[in-house]
Amino acid sequence: MSTPQTENQTTQQDEKIVVVTKPKWWRGTRGEWYVIAQEIFGLLVFLGPRTYSGLPAWPSFIVPIASVIGKIFAVVGILLLIAGIITLGKNLTPLPYPKENSELVEKGPYRFVRHPIYSGVIILTLGYALIVHGWLTLLYVALLFIFFDLKARKEEQWLREKFSNYTAYSQRVSRLIPYIY
Repeated sequence: MSTPQTENQTTQQDEKIVVVTKPKWWRGTRGEWYVIAQEIFGLLVFLGPRTYSGLPAWPSFIVPIASVIGKIFAVVGILLLIAGIITLGKNLTPLPYPKENSELVEKGPYRFVRHPIYSGVIILTLGYALIVHGWLTLLYVALLFIFFDLKARKEEQWLREKFSNYTAYSQRVSRLIPYIY
C-alpha cells in the first residue's frame, strides 16, 4: 500500500522531510528594523533641512572654530568607523543580531568603546553638523545618538546571550563614548 505524497513526506511512511526556513526580514527578528531606521537617520542628517527660518544664525565668531572642530571630528569619526569595521572582520553584519559563528572582539577600538562603528558615525555626523552650521543638524545628531544607544542596548542583550564573558566586558568598556558612557 502506498502513502500519498505531501511536501513534508516521502513515499516511505517513517521518513519525514524537515524544511528549515529563515524568518522573513520584515519580521525584524534579528534587528532589521534598526538598520532601516539607521539609514533614515543618516539621510536626515545629511539631506534634511539644516536650520529653520525662526532659528538664529550661528554667531560669526563661532563659525570658523566650529568648522575646524567639525573637520577634525569628521576625520576622527571616519577613522574610528573604519577601524571598527576592519577589527570586527568576519564578525561584521549590518544587523544588531550577532552572526552564528561570531566571536567576541575586544581588541583595537573595541578596547575603548563597545560600539566603535556607532561611535564613529556619531562623531562623523557631529563633525558634519559643525561644518554646515546647522541647528537642526545638531538636533538630528542628538536623535541619532539616542537611536544608537537604544540599538546598542538591544544588540547587547543578544551579545550577553551569545557570549558568557560579555557582561564582564561591558563592565570594563564604555558603550559609546570612551571612558564616559
